[in-house]
Amino acid sequence: MLVLVINSGSSSLKFQVRDVEAGSVLAEGLVEKIGMGTGGEGDGQPEGPRDHAEALEQVDAEIHAALGDRVLDAVGHRVVHGGERFGEPVLIDNEITRAIERLNPLAPLHNPANVLGIRAIAKKWPDMPQVAVFDTAFHRTLPEHAWRYAVPDELYTNHGIRRYGFHGTSHEYVAHRAAALLDVPVDEFDAVIAHLGNGASVTAIRGGQSVDTSMGFTPLEGLVMGTRSGDLDPSILVFLGRAGWSPEDLDSMLNRQSGLKGLAGNNDMRSVVEAAEAGDARAAMALAVASYRLAKYIGGYHVAVGGAKALVFTAGIGENSHQFRTLVADRLGALGVQLDAGLNRERSKEPRVISTPSSAIPVLVVPTDEERAIAEATAAAVTHSSVAP
Repeated sequence: MLVLVINSGSSSLKFQVRDVEAGSVLAEGLVEKIGMGTGGEGDGQPEGPRDHAEALEQVDAEIHAALGDRVLDAVGHRVVHGGERFGEPVLIDNEITRAIERLNPLAPLHNPANVLGIRAIAKKWPDMPQVAVFDTAFHRTLPEHAWRYAVPDELYTNHGIRRYGFHGTSHEYVAHRAAALLDVPVDEFDAVIAHLGNGASVTAIRGGQSVDTSMGFTPLEGLVMGTRSGDLDPSILVFLGRAGWSPEDLDSMLNRQSGLKGLAGNNDMRSVVEAAEAGDARAAMALAVASYRLAKYIGGYHVAVGGAKALVFTAGIGENSHQFRTLVADRLGALGVQLDAGLNRERSKEPRVISTPSSAIPVLVVPTDEERAIAEATAAAVTHSSVAP
């Protein structure tokens, strides 16, 4: 089955075409500056697509050039927020599209763009099966004591304010790959998985299921990220609001100006590491804050799963920054974690163990592949729908 995987942003459209049976990537790309027009008068920059429908025409041309006479069988969409309704991938129809749209207030930066992508596909290929794969779905197994906030119950019942968790597609994919690497049945796999990129989250896995995760009502909660603050005292926002900060000011500060950027002046982990190694005190402190926060979560989630059988690093930073992995592992001596310095520094696209044989908990690096997971989930949903009575 040939599946087009779509990840729609408000001004971008990332795509990949996968042959699910062969496990191969046949085409991929990124369309940017959607709806943004030209970069400026006389600067020579081409005009961006007017909307997602026009961007899809560009994608279609690239797909046709790569596939020739082969045709797509289905489209899989990454949808960030599935709320409480969606606990698994679903075949999209008009009602499902409207249901996703009703979740816009829970993910105002993401779900509206996801819906634009869905509608653009429906307009161009009205008979094409489309499947929504939700970032929040894997975390639907969180027990209530993990997803509840200690606020008046009406905030949950009337407004849906609870912990949802994100990066679920990645965490689920990596859990299966890590269990296979350790030759442990996934339904017996207890681990802590750290998905570390510009957005970062850590998840407690017990019996192959998510039982706690660091992101909450939005992707802002939890770890120190590239531009997001992660956990902080909510009274800070009350204090700043009384000082004249608007909700928009607070949102921008917390989501776009904080994290590594706020502490070190740069949200790129590679640049922060290089600056710290060159003696930059701000960069060194940023790494200390970020690694300490993650180590605290790992310790807590070790307890949550009843003793982790593995610690797994994934995503851009988790897979590539041996320096940050070392900083985190150095804080986990109480858990008996020991990295093999040589294995930790090796670069590979394959899942691997980077801890010493004497480490109390094996430490793994497992590359994530959300596009593959979305493609496989899409193929399964379409196949199931075609054979269902």
